[in-house]
Amino acid sequence: MSEGTAAAPVPWTTASLASPLRVGIVGAGAIHRAYTQTMARMPDVAIVAVADLDPARAAASAAEHPGVRASGVDELLAADDVDLVLNLTIPAAHAEVALRALAAGKHVYGEKPLAASVASAHAMVDAAAGAGRVLTCAPDTVLGTGTQTARHAIAAGTIGRPTSATAFFTAPGHELWHPDPDFYYAPGGGPLLDMGPYYVTALVHLLGPVTSVVGAANRARAERTIGSGARAGVTVPVDVDTHVTGVLEHASGALSTLVMSFDTWRADLPNLLVHGTSGSLSVPDPNGHGGDVRVAGPATDREWVEVPPAAGYVGAGRGIGVLDAARALAAGTTPRASDAVALHVLDVMATLLQAAQGGGRADVSTTCEVPPLVPLTPVG
Repeated sequence: MSEGTAAAPVPWTTASLASPLRVGIVGAGAIHRAYTQTMARMPDVAIVAVADLDPARAAASAAEHPGVRASGVDELLAADDVDLVLNLTIPAAHAEVALRALAAGKHVYGEKPLAASVASAHAMVDAAAGAGRVLTCAPDTVLGTGTQTARHAIAAGTIGRPTSATAFFTAPGHELWHPDPDFYYAPGGGPLLDMGPYYVTALVHLLGPVTSVVGAANRARAERTIGSGARAGVTVPVDVDTHVTGVLEHASGALSTLVMSFDTWRADLPNLLVHGTSGSLSVPDPNGHGGDVRVAGPATDREWVEVPPAAGYVGAGRGIGVLDAARALAAGTTPRASDAVALHVLDVMATLLQAAQGGGRADVSTTCEVPPLVPLTPVG
């Protein structure tokens, strides 16, 4: 497949944009520090405010970052010095916060998944288009050197024509380490909607959009016991399937086998492999930005050989998608972590769950353009 088509122009102007892009964070939970650490290295981006339903968490975050103020959510959304809202709330709140931010005239970058339902995601995409604002979404891990170098190798014909892929995430459950894992087992959670975005987004970047799926799913337990923190020993109900497997049919004709599980104690499976007519490619875990890409085939005597980094943001971490969005806004192009990709990925996962419940095959209603390849680009 090709390296992706050029980004289409979008209906916004760059004249009123501040430089650096001023970011307000909504949600100061466990993931937000990964974002702030990366964004601190970005000259194109400046965090100005942070808000959380727990004012103490917002204050603690602001105290760690000179020049950043703690704020209420309403105050942050109304602030004149916030250009983009970084939405790090739980999945059930993604749509509400994003819609409010868009209505307030802000651009939005959100944590994955785009929303807890496809209908809510469509509403967000429509609202962004109507407001002339940019809606972008994690995961941005696919913009690092791992997935991008693998994509560069595929485009260069290293493994011939891609024909299939396998993608696995297997774990016993997030309650073993997360002090508040409730949302992982509520609608909008589960291994597919929580971890699947990393793997499905990588598969879309590598093999193109998905046209149909076949799925099966189950859940091993009706409740989970929290293993750490102040709530250790508390049980939470399981309202979603915790082991999901499926086959994705890509428009290119390639087939991907996907397994996402919170019911597996040890599997020793590769994270992501892509197979072609003249070789196989080992892609590093798409839950991270870097890692070693390896190829095996006739030219390597079927042994794995490392592929040097050839594309992607070098030294990237969570938040690199905000930098990519800032540069796209300045250039008047579409961010690579676009709402179209995020909507399609969510639709693929929702359709897979639908197929699993029905015990058959289902067509995916959306599609997307594969974003342009990221040139080998240092961060900061």
